[in-house]
Amino acid sequence: MLRALEEKCREALTAVLPVVAIVLLLNFTPLVHFSATENAVFAVTSLLLVLGIGLFNLGADMAMTPMGTQVGACLSKSRHISLVFLVVFILGLLITVAEPDLSVLSAQVSEAIPAVRLILFVGMGVGVFLAISVLKIVTKTDLSHILLFFYFLIFALAALLIANGHGALLPLSFDSGGVTTGPITVPFIMALGTGIATVLGGKHARENSFGLVALSSIGPVLAVLLLGIFATTSLSYVLPDYGVEAHLGAALLPTIGKTVAEVARALGLIVIFFLLLVFTYLKLPRRSLFRIGIGIVYTFSGLVIFLSSVTVGFMPIGYKLGAALADKPLLMVLFGFLFGMVVVLAEPAIHVLNRQVEEITSGTVSKRAMLIALSVGVGLSIGLSMLRILLGFSVLYYLIPGYAISLGLSFFVPRLYTAIAFDSGGVASGPLTSGFLLPLAIGAAVAAHGTNAVLEGAFGIVAMVAMTPLITIQLMGFRAIVTRKVRDNLMMKNILGADDEQIIRFL
Repeated sequence: MLRALEEKCREALTAVLPVVAIVLLLNFTPLVHFSATENAVFAVTSLLLVLGIGLFNLGADMAMTPMGTQVGACLSKSRHISLVFLVVFILGLLITVAEPDLSVLSAQVSEAIPAVRLILFVGMGVGVFLAISVLKIVTKTDLSHILLFFYFLIFALAALLIANGHGALLPLSFDSGGVTTGPITVPFIMALGTGIATVLGGKHARENSFGLVALSSIGPVLAVLLLGIFATTSLSYVLPDYGVEAHLGAALLPTIGKTVAEVARALGLIVIFFLLLVFTYLKLPRRSLFRIGIGIVYTFSGLVIFLSSVTVGFMPIGYKLGAALADKPLLMVLFGFLFGMVVVLAEPAIHVLNRQVEEITSGTVSKRAMLIALSVGVGLSIGLSMLRILLGFSVLYYLIPGYAISLGLSFFVPRLYTAIAFDSGGVASGPLTSGFLLPLAIGAAVAAHGTNAVLEGAFGIVAMVAMTPLITIQLMGFRAIVTRKVRDNLMMKNILGADDEQIIRFL
């Protein structure tokens, strides 16, 4: 067990080191200066971040993935489809209501939409679309057709939202789709899809095992758009205190305590529901249950350390970097691109996705290829987001053509690549995105245009992170198709152009 943890921490160190290196490099330039306290806190929290990611990844392998796979496979074998729909809806509601990132989002718009109402509607949205995901697997419906319909609906509702004078809520609406697919939900939902597709997916079980995260990201966007359309009050935003000192001393223990409570609530709901299924439907040996129990402890410990480190060390550093680079447009876009490329490598759920993709595709889509595509995609999204903050235009100028390209590509690439791409968008926008890149954008927006520009300028960065991998990964699939066709054509040309004397006939 210690050897496995050491291996996971080594992988985490490789992922976190580029972020730390860029931050420290900037500290030795005239661009930004961190105090001794900020440097010390960032160094300590970086080490804790490595430990947290290592523990989480080990716990996901031991607990979250087996739990989701067992639940999906067992319920599907019962052949009671209505029961599968009901259980999946409840699971989607519970894990979303308990997702820590959603609590952060709800606090930003509590003046216009009560937090409880927002969380409940978003949870119901995830539950409904998880049920739609199961229906997709059962009916063998092409994912691209479902995505095309619902994204047309999303942009139609976005137009209504703007017409009703609540356009400031638009970036937050799209961000909600990313924050609800966090580190707790992603491993479980992906494994759930694998278990269901194994039993009900038919000959296209590989393709059908993906797509649950993609569809789960649609429900929250629709829910927040509908709430915004019917909202009767104006939106307001209160800038939090991003100083390191605000998270140290008397505020440090409450920060850790709040994180412990949020993670315990999130994991607790999943574990309780899993145990109910164990006593009613699942028949697992004690050894498997013991291993899952140990994995849950690792997952809990890793998430507490990870989220606390992000809150205490990375959010203040991200905000200060954004504010310092705001008056240097070219460097702001450049370092936004670099931070996007390296931060995605440190997202815990990314490694869960890449490992599952490599296993299900039997190495056809390697972890290395996935990391490169995701890294480049997220880097582009942050660079473009920095440019949007500087120029002050709507996020729709990116999202509409971006989704048009990604949905168009879905009709030309293998369905497996489309499903993986749309799942990757939700997975890439994890807690480090909202805990480091979002404060980076907020700092830049405040320094460039003031606090009033945060809602429409800084927010939407999570949506951008969720969108660009859709294009880069599908382009990877498109490149594979073109390469194969060129190779086949060249082979046929060589055969047809061969000299008759070189042809050997076997009689």
